[in-house]
Amino acid sequence: MTVLAQEIMTPSIKAVPQSWTMDRLARFLTDNEITGSPVTDESGEIVGIATLKDITEFRWNAKRSETSNELTAEDQHEARRLRMVLFEEMGKVPVEVRDIMTPIVLSVDETTPVRDIANIMMSEHLHRIFVTRDAKITGIVTTYDMLKIVSNEELTKRCASNN
Repeated sequence: MTVLAQEIMTPSIKAVPQSWTMDRLARFLTDNEITGSPVTDESGEIVGIATLKDITEFRWNAKRSETSNELTAEDQHEARRLRMVLFEEMGKVPVEVRDIMTPIVLSVDETTPVRDIANIMMSEHLHRIFVTRDAKITGIVTTYDMLKIVSNEELTKRCASNN
C-alpha cells in the first residue's frame, strides 16, 4: 500500500501575515524553531512562503553587488559606502514579509503518493510543500517529514513495495 501525503504531513501550520516586518518574522521563525512559514493576506488566504533564506538573501543583497569585480578599488569602496548608507536608511523603514516572500505556492493533494512528493521537491529544490484537500491547505510536508519514511520501518517497506 502506497504511503500518502496525509500520513506523513505536519497538520499544524504556523502562518504569518504579509504585513509583519521582516524582523518580526525572524523572531517568529526562531521562537518556533522552524525555517519557513506560509504567508497570508488580509483575508487569511495563503499568498506565498517566507523563509530564513529569504531574510538572509535580502540582507546579503543589500550589502553585496555583482558588478563590484568590474570596479576600481576606489569605486568599490564608494559603492560599498553607498550600499551601507542605503541599507541603514532602509532599516528605518520596516521591510514587510510581502517584500521578501516567495509568492509561489506549490501544493499536492492529501492523497498524493510520497514518491511523487519527493520527485516534486527534488525537481523544484523545495524543503517544504503544502498539502491540500478540496483546495484548502490541511498540512505541510517538509524534508523532516520525508525522513519519517526512512526512520519508520513499516513506512519504508510500504514505500519500497510501491503497490
